[in-house]
Amino acid sequence: MAYRFKSDLKWSDVTPKADFLNRRQIMAGIGAAGLIAASPARAKIATVPSKYSSTEEPNSFKDITKYNNFYEFGTGKGDPAKYADRLTVDPWSVKIDGMVDKPGTYDLADLTSGVQMEERIYRFRCVEAWAMVIPWVGFELSTLLNRVGVQSGAKYIAFETLERPSEMIGQNSRTIPWPYREGLRMDEAMHPLTILATGLYGDDLPKQNGAPIRLVVPWKYGFKSIKSIVRITATDKQPETSWNMINPREYGFYSNVNPTVDHPRWSQASERKIGGLVAKRQDTLMFNGYEEDVASMYKGMDLKEHY
Repeated sequence: MAYRFKSDLKWSDVTPKADFLNRRQIMAGIGAAGLIAASPARAKIATVPSKYSSTEEPNSFKDITKYNNFYEFGTGKGDPAKYADRLTVDPWSVKIDGMVDKPGTYDLADLTSGVQMEERIYRFRCVEAWAMVIPWVGFELSTLLNRVGVQSGAKYIAFETLERPSEMIGQNSRTIPWPYREGLRMDEAMHPLTILATGLYGDDLPKQNGAPIRLVVPWKYGFKSIKSIVRITATDKQPETSWNMINPREYGFYSNVNPTVDHPRWSQASERKIGGLVAKRQDTLMFNGYEEDVASMYKGMDLKEHY
């Protein structure tokens, strides 16, 4: 069964008219030049470097796109690359609701138009103690939240992934209670490190990496960075999150990278970077190396209790 939100809001409802008109002029120009195409020859996404980027050498495109966790396409690391090509990502809409001034269902092209895209090289760590360094293309989540007007009483932002088992074959199993859900506290969502990614290595986001739009929260374990988002909700209650629902003993709501808190079945004190001939283990850094930027949000909290 096809799953598509019908947009009931115009871009002019959430962005200045000048930006809206400018987008139409740019798109018309690109179309005339023959650069809009679903092919490898498509134009690169225009980006600016980010001051938040890691100085580490990124993993190869092959590493990033062939070794993934995306249970909607299977539990094996190679399953997403094998099966995600059947996912339809155009058209795509995102429902924004809850405690916002401008709720509605927005076309993805409208949500991302007029936004300054940055290339951010972020360390990306999974709870299985493996890591990658990925050059994401995206924009700060706070930009979108400010445009739709998050109300003062909202304390959390909740997210949902697309549920379409006809194309996302992993959803035909009961591995996870679908749709996949995640959430952030409001200060985490508004933090400048938190982005919505629409690409990597200057191109559109591959389907196995969460196309066409996903969350990236670099100081948390990778499962917090929800993929293929179709709903964003502002709420005053802590939202349910998929892995915490499945096994709260092993997966907490916060899921900050913390080498002093082990997963019950393995240590998180060290990690292995994917790629290369010899993958050496190295010490895991608190908050995945972003301690200076984010530690203040958790001042006074017991991070072993609130893991």
